[in-house]
Amino acid sequence: DHAEGRGFCAGGDINLLRHSALNDGGASGRRFFHDEYQLNHQMMTYAKPIVAFMDGITMGGGVGIALPCKYRVATENTRFAMPETGIGLFPDVGGGWHLARLGGRLGQFLALTGARLDGAECLWAGLATHYLPSDKLAEAKARISEKPDRISGILSELSATPPEARIAGNADKIAKHFASDRYEDILASLDTDDSDWAAKERGTLGTKSPQTCKVALHQLANSAHLDDFADNMRMEYRIA
Repeated sequence: DHAEGRGFCAGGDINLLRHSALNDGGASGRRFFHDEYQLNHQMMTYAKPIVAFMDGITMGGGVGIALPCKYRVATENTRFAMPETGIGLFPDVGGGWHLARLGGRLGQFLALTGARLDGAECLWAGLATHYLPSDKLAEAKARISEKPDRISGILSELSATPPEARIAGNADKIAKHFASDRYEDILASLDTDDSDWAAKERGTLGTKSPQTCKVALHQLANSAHLDDFADNMRMEYRIA
């Protein structure tokens, strides 16, 4: 859960990483990633069920501590994204594992564009397990605290039908244009489409780091073949 404010978690301290790169040869940055990735792995393999209330901003490092949870609750306030390619990073914190397993090339689309999904879209994509109105969260938490063996039932009872997932209407375009693991192929495919959607996504990619877009595609392709989350996190630490 999170304190009152903008959301679940907006990610790591970018200023810390920049300071580390400029002043200590990246030593404190490496420690930061090491501790963060250890936490991601511990959550992924933890024996007890964990619930993430993804109410509000859930981005970057916030995704890394939400997606390992057995129960992932989205609301009308959820804003989910992996925006790392915009800062020269890649979708880390287990992003390679989670995004590579979405299907329909949705993971590659999210990794490259940093697109923001709302709560309904998170549920549609399988990134969230439940959709609750935000005014039901306090009741959900109280009931789970009283009867932690009934998490699934409590969340199901309080769930609501979300609005239509907008991204579903673009699923075919995403699957078509983001089909390749070569970044140049994706750009070329978007360039052949004169639709407003393709122009918008092509423009978005123009604001990202080409190098880390290529890294992200390679990362997801490799992660898809792994069967151990620990191996994925070792790979992502090596890339970072």
